[in-house]
Amino acid sequence: MYLKMLFKMHGRLFLPSIVAIAVGSFLIGGCGSGMTSSNSTGTNSTSPTGSSFVVGTDAPMAAVTSFNVQLSAIDAYTSTDCSGTGVSLLSGTPNVDFARFNGLQTLIDMNDVAAGTYNCVSITLGTATLGYLDTSSGAAPTITSEPATLPSTPLTYPLATPMVVATAGAPVGLHMDFDLRKSIEVDSNGNITGAVNPTFTVKSVNNSDPGAYIDEFDAAVIGTDATAQTFTIQGPHGRQFTVNVTGQTEWDGGASLSSLTSSSIVQVSGFLDKADATIDADEVAILSDSGFYAGGQVTYVTPSTGAATSFDLYVRGTLPASTGVTDGNIATVDLSGSEKYSIYWMHGPLAQFLFNPSGLLAGQHVAVGGPASGAASASAVTVNRVMLRDWGFNGTVVAGSENSTNGTFQMQVNGFAGVLIPETVTVYVTSNTGFRDGWSGFSGITDGANVRVVGLLLKDPTSGNAVLVGHYVDDMN
Repeated sequence: MYLKMLFKMHGRLFLPSIVAIAVGSFLIGGCGSGMTSSNSTGTNSTSPTGSSFVVGTDAPMAAVTSFNVQLSAIDAYTSTDCSGTGVSLLSGTPNVDFARFNGLQTLIDMNDVAAGTYNCVSITLGTATLGYLDTSSGAAPTITSEPATLPSTPLTYPLATPMVVATAGAPVGLHMDFDLRKSIEVDSNGNITGAVNPTFTVKSVNNSDPGAYIDEFDAAVIGTDATAQTFTIQGPHGRQFTVNVTGQTEWDGGASLSSLTSSSIVQVSGFLDKADATIDADEVAILSDSGFYAGGQVTYVTPSTGAATSFDLYVRGTLPASTGVTDGNIATVDLSGSEKYSIYWMHGPLAQFLFNPSGLLAGQHVAVGGPASGAASASAVTVNRVMLRDWGFNGTVVAGSENSTNGTFQMQVNGFAGVLIPETVTVYVTSNTGFRDGWSGFSGITDGANVRVVGLLLKDPTSGNAVLVGHYVDDMN
């Protein structure tokens, strides 16, 4: 009953993927700006411009924790075959971890490009590394990485629906769906070879489409304006954005605009504003009010039962980048018992009942925040806040487990999270759950189907078993 109550409170908003570009904007799971390519017109400064953005997602394979690749260029073309001269949708050469946001979208950058109708997109990738979880010792997992081998030529994608950039209109953009499972090559024994043959699905989206929603954007607060009801943030790659709040904006933990300081690090969810490409926030949470934040996957909890005294965190994102905690590595978070626990999008005491030191599980996607001095050493991190967040869990439906009356089914989680969660997991869905990529409802779930459930991984307070409260169920066949 508690889990269904949680879903009804928590399941109203959640949308797909990781990467988005609006003419004028760039969204991508885990990364920032880019650069012009040899086919680009450069700064696009002589033509009328409009706003654009980029969105993407992935489907991770077993044990792979990261696919970190440099985006050398993303260019848009008026031709249908990417011939001729293109315009650049990037402003730097970001490194993107395409495994960071599984089923989520985040905002990374924003750039103006020339107004026009674009029918084809090319993507040029640079150097890359693969990271994967090593559990061979039987103790706490470690991370191993190796260089990845990629095609040297640009990848081209004709758009089924053109991306139309107007000088006076709402931002438009690209949704880039990157499939890790289909892209990373393995040998006959299932071992990763290091070769990657990138598989993308690219489509155009408007700023109000579900594919353009910003699920999770972590950034440092620069300043606030109480009169305008806005605050300014700086993302992981230095770009600043203005966030608009209203009476409908929900604040986690009783916070408000007046709670924000120059030491605050926040998570924001919302849409790009149709008028000026600022962010209209649906939800704001303070991840840290003392200058340091890290987010990622719990890989090991000590002790395994009862109230945790520490846990290992595979770090996917940090702010600032100048502490002893680094992306792509494991940090040990020590717990004193005085930390504040919360669940993003859920307000009230029920959240602390479901997520607390006794509710920590390997596989959970969490954010931690505290003083930067407490993150000087990755082997002993101290924090003030621990927040449970949504993530996408891939797996297969257990035969005969579908129960439409109770709104549940069971899945065997695979991929990176499956290494951390070896047992079968019960998934809770209700009328608030969104079904995507071909499914229209619970009836689409069939024995053995490949699925991705985007939502919260919780420890059932009664049985102690791992359960998933789903916002979205994606058909991955």
